[in-house]
Amino acid sequence: MWKRFLSLALLTVLLLGAVSARADVPKPIEIIPYDQLPEPIDGQHHYLLLCVDQWSKKPDNLGNTDGIVVVTFDTRAHRIMLTSVIRDALVQGPDGKPTRVTYVAHRNNNDPAALCRVLSQHLGIRVEKYILFNWSQVQSIIDYLGGVDITVTNEEAAYLKRYAIPRDSTTPRMANAGTYHFRGHSAVIYMRIRKAGGGGDFMRTQRVRNVLSTLADNCREITYEDARALVDEVLDQSTLTNMSLNDMLEAMDQAFMLRGCTMEELRIPISGTAHGIDYGGSVQEIDWAANRVAMDDYLQNSYLVLNEADDDFGDFIFGH
Repeated sequence: MWKRFLSLALLTVLLLGAVSARADVPKPIEIIPYDQLPEPIDGQHHYLLLCVDQWSKKPDNLGNTDGIVVVTFDTRAHRIMLTSVIRDALVQGPDGKPTRVTYVAHRNNNDPAALCRVLSQHLGIRVEKYILFNWSQVQSIIDYLGGVDITVTNEEAAYLKRYAIPRDSTTPRMANAGTYHFRGHSAVIYMRIRKAGGGGDFMRTQRVRNVLSTLADNCREITYEDARALVDEVLDQSTLTNMSLNDMLEAMDQAFMLRGCTMEELRIPISGTAHGIDYGGSVQEIDWAANRVAMDDYLQNSYLVLNEADDDFGDFIFGH
């Protein structure tokens, strides 16, 4: 009797384990062949900013690429655009198989160029230049620029206090909801918040854009000499880049020309085009065709649009 009971119990456990381990089957991912990507819009220049989930410099063993932002300088329409991509987006990897976008660079010989290619094919734009940082390097650049003023919610403030950020890392000391001046370390911790206040990775990308936009605001009155010094600091603080010094100086000239313009932002995926599935872990299955349409409209038009956030903290296209 006991042997029969134990056998049934073991069979039940095995069956339940098999069910729970069964991954969803993702839909085929539609991408654009690399050689069929359109030519860049006249005057637009795309740069990929990446941050790996590491505090130390390991170019030969990159962590997951948790920060993914395409910076677009449009010198013809006088625009700067930030497009962030959530880290758990399901993409077609270089081998043709579905994978989380955060894994692409590390699992392809620690090469961010592979991620450039993947994002280009999914977004419908040609992104070839990248610069990759770790968290410590981002922290140093924020400190170099004097820190950032950030407005936080009660939930974010509570998270930051629980994380035990240094007392002197915000002014005033972190308490409740309000606006604080963040030093580099606390700003990095703020950008990494994922669970506080809801929204998961969708809101995490918004926090990254908050910091980048604020840093850009801080540079509105920068002199050309200070901008040139900032280029040296960015190069010193990067882990990997395929940008030469001339590339960086060209990007600096574009940014300097546009330093007084309104900052615009977009999150990929836009609202209503993603849903969670289990594919070796939790991922977001995305309608990439719809997002390419949104991306093209975003880049083609110079007007500013604000879309209200929906339940999944939908898309944001707005001036900052």
